[in-house]
Amino acid sequence: MRRPRILLSDDCQMIADLLKLLLADRYEVVGALRNTDALLDAAIDMRPDAVVMNVNNPPSIGLDAGEQIKKLVPSAKLIFLAMNVDPHLVKHAVKIGAAGFVCKQESTTELLRALDRVLHGCLHLSPAAANAVATLCNVRPKYRRAYAGPTPRQCELMRLIAEGLTLGEIAAELNISTRTAAAHKYSAMENLFIKSSAELVRYAVSSGILSMRAAWTVSP
Repeated sequence: MRRPRILLSDDCQMIADLLKLLLADRYEVVGALRNTDALLDAAIDMRPDAVVMNVNNPPSIGLDAGEQIKKLVPSAKLIFLAMNVDPHLVKHAVKIGAAGFVCKQESTTELLRALDRVLHGCLHLSPAAANAVATLCNVRPKYRRAYAGPTPRQCELMRLIAEGLTLGEIAAELNISTRTAAAHKYSAMENLFIKSSAELVRYAVSSGILSMRAAWTVSP
């Protein structure tokens, strides 16, 4: 069975090499680069399943490189690593198509968990990244048409999807049927012109929904 192909990049070569050692048992690490300029060419040539890359020093360089990778190698899952997690940085990373965001101050287990989830089609924000986004309490949703926006129940469901729960688990958590949970999910997706759970979570992050959960009171 083919192992997922991972391309690594960090402005510190030692960290890039250590990440390669960490991941080598589970994945085929096709490169561990220091130079961001070389990363795009490497991604095009090697067609990795995932790219794990540094986004600080300065953030704009990493974000620009990540955005170019997603345009030219759209199948590659993108995970950003950051020393300092700024909520606006996390939001922008998700907006350009990142599938994961992990703080370097977190454990290596968190990176492994992020890779496992994004390679299975999920969006993964580490606890530090999720907490950073939750500080954006004053963000106003920008809806995609003349639409009143997701209902409180749909917002709650988006939060649980972002936490990795299945529809069955969400139904149990909200004390509703699985069919009702699915109806809430697909109604929101239809109104927002969203085609996947990952896009739904990205919308929840970019619109500030994940930061509003403390104020929600929902009913079936």
